[in-house]
Amino acid sequence: MQDFKQLISELYKKTFNNNPEEIVLLEQSGSDRKYFRVWQKDKSIIATASENIFENETFFYFAEHFRLNNISVPQIIAISDDKKIYFQSDFGDVNLLDLILKEGHNELIYKLLQKALLNLINIQIDGDKNLDYNKYSNNGTFGKQAIFSDLLYFKYYFADTLKIEYNKEKLLEDFDNLSSHLANTDYRYFMFRDFQSRNIMVKEDELFFIDFQGGMKGAVQYDIASFLWQAKANLPHEWKEQLLEFYIENFEKKLQTSINRNRFKNQYNCFVLVRLLQVLGAYGFRGIFERKTHFLDSIAPALRNLLCYKNNNKLDIELPELAKLIETITSNEIQNKFSVNTAKKGNPLEVKINSFSFIKTGYPNENSEHKGGYVFDCRGILNPGRIDEYKDLNGRDKSVIYFFEQNTEMPDFLNNIFNIVDLSVNEYLRRGFQSLTVNFGCTGGQHRSVYAADKMAQHILKKFNVKVKLNHIEQKISETLIPDYQ
Repeated sequence: MQDFKQLISELYKKTFNNNPEEIVLLEQSGSDRKYFRVWQKDKSIIATASENIFENETFFYFAEHFRLNNISVPQIIAISDDKKIYFQSDFGDVNLLDLILKEGHNELIYKLLQKALLNLINIQIDGDKNLDYNKYSNNGTFGKQAIFSDLLYFKYYFADTLKIEYNKEKLLEDFDNLSSHLANTDYRYFMFRDFQSRNIMVKEDELFFIDFQGGMKGAVQYDIASFLWQAKANLPHEWKEQLLEFYIENFEKKLQTSINRNRFKNQYNCFVLVRLLQVLGAYGFRGIFERKTHFLDSIAPALRNLLCYKNNNKLDIELPELAKLIETITSNEIQNKFSVNTAKKGNPLEVKINSFSFIKTGYPNENSEHKGGYVFDCRGILNPGRIDEYKDLNGRDKSVIYFFEQNTEMPDFLNNIFNIVDLSVNEYLRRGFQSLTVNFGCTGGQHRSVYAADKMAQHILKKFNVKVKLNHIEQKISETLIPDYQ
């Protein structure tokens, strides 16, 4: 991996004639881009590192265009000569999804959602003015081909991955009919493509918009669908209806004309379906194929979201094979594959998770009734303890956590272990066993094993209704953890 911090320091010195005081790697989302917060005294900027120059150039062009049209997006402050590193405005750490999860569905959140939709109208209509969609895009229009591709994404990476039976020819025929049906919608402006609350930053009651580089010209309903039907936000059904009406009213005001609301809503309902299926395809690829825990955990709420859609919406187009497939994937059988195990509240299983040092203390003693469990050797993972800035830290420190998640194979290593341990936990619950032990060892019991044990504990607590006893032997830390839903 490139030394991005060194490259960021060089660009910072070139831009501000000063050295940064601190460069902190931020948590990575679904993309391959890496974000850093760069400090100088009490001021900070965001540095982005990405090898995808084409995508970077698109972001630069869109950002400059939107700012000229008074849209609240980041200012591009500096760009490296090779265009792989750039600086942009820092809007802080709080996004709208964070607030929704923290505050719940209250009046404050509702007003922020309304405010986001008003901004969306400006992004779509004002952002569309004089925008050259072909300047940095192979396909500047979200038309039939792009819609069909999203549906195929769902087919290959979700339905086919789960080996669900369906009539292939009839399903592709439905995809073609749906894509054709939506190819020529009435209102086509700038389509953000991923307009969701996670991409809306909130700072001092103002909203700022990020991650729009995937935008293209397309139907305005797609962005509304993405926003109102985001699974993690879990907006109440009546809110979705009310906010859609709010959007339409203000959309009409912006255009200074009335629209055919029934036609608009019918097209919107179809785009909701396209978006929900595209999201499942993305979660299938990132979760089932790449074994990334965050995306695997997102499949259950996404399926519940699709079930809610199925139960509350009727399309103006017949899609019989797709309807059958949706009926299957929203069944209890499929949902249970990805849902939290809700064994009886009083089940006796206790999962003991230890971190230890192979050198200092060796294998922990196993004194449980069944003498069962695992020992995983973390020494195949790059050791941050050999790097001066991490030497005195441990696997619970934020910078060490980000080091593992961004610079090592630790996420893949753990995802494979999760699959193995899950099999035992399910079987132990079924048979009424009382104890399972999972041990993680490394050289010093300080960095790799501590991080791995913590992640395993988080995974078990999120997925199973069992008690966890966590013991970091070398760090002399012992905790008893209970699932939130007990």
